[in-house]
Amino acid sequence: MKQVKIAIDGPAASGKTTAGLLLARRLGFIFFDTGIMYRVITWAALDRGIEVLNEKEVSNLAREIEIEIKAPSKSDGRVNDVIVSGKDITLEIRNPQVNQNVSQVSTYFGVRESLTRKQRSIADTGSIVMAGRDIGTVVLPNADFKFFLDATLKVRAERRKREIQADISMDEIIKSVLRRDEIDSNRAIAPLKPAKDAIIINTDDKTLEEVVEKMASIVLSGKTN
Repeated sequence: MKQVKIAIDGPAASGKTTAGLLLARRLGFIFFDTGIMYRVITWAALDRGIEVLNEKEVSNLAREIEIEIKAPSKSDGRVNDVIVSGKDITLEIRNPQVNQNVSQVSTYFGVRESLTRKQRSIADTGSIVMAGRDIGTVVLPNADFKFFLDATLKVRAERRKREIQADISMDEIIKSVLRRDEIDSNRAIAPLKPAKDAIIINTDDKTLEEVVEKMASIVLSGKTN
């Protein structure tokens, strides 16, 4: 039976991870959020005392580190278990320090090269929904279906505030999301942009269920436009 590959890209807090997870569950596919890997490298660099701005050392770390991504073992909001050297770091990669540095780490050529290779290997394990920022353009350019989820800055900031559930002002969150957008869209390597053949879905005025239903209907119909 043919393996089906679905790419879902989009900026921070556009809903791609949650929608992708639900789509995968509906279709009985594997789900993988590639952003997890960049968070792992960032966490590992901080944990080991490696200067995040040291591109060479961080890239070497990305080449050497063994990352295990497993099905979620707990019902605490995780979409996967993330294991490094036998340690479950699933929640630790979401801490504020990782949030502040992951965009920088994701700009490094050596990091992206190593992780793209790992991501393609994961995609070959079965039918998959893969979410990220360069899936349709770089990681899986021949994906069977490509979606790009988007939303206004205001809506995405409101979603991020609900997600982090911390005492942070909306102005700070907007600045953080905007900074992430600027880094993701302007980096020299694999910048965030829709694939030429991606189906763009604005999620501003859509419920999560409506977004998932739209993608599912397209996949099940076998038509990309």
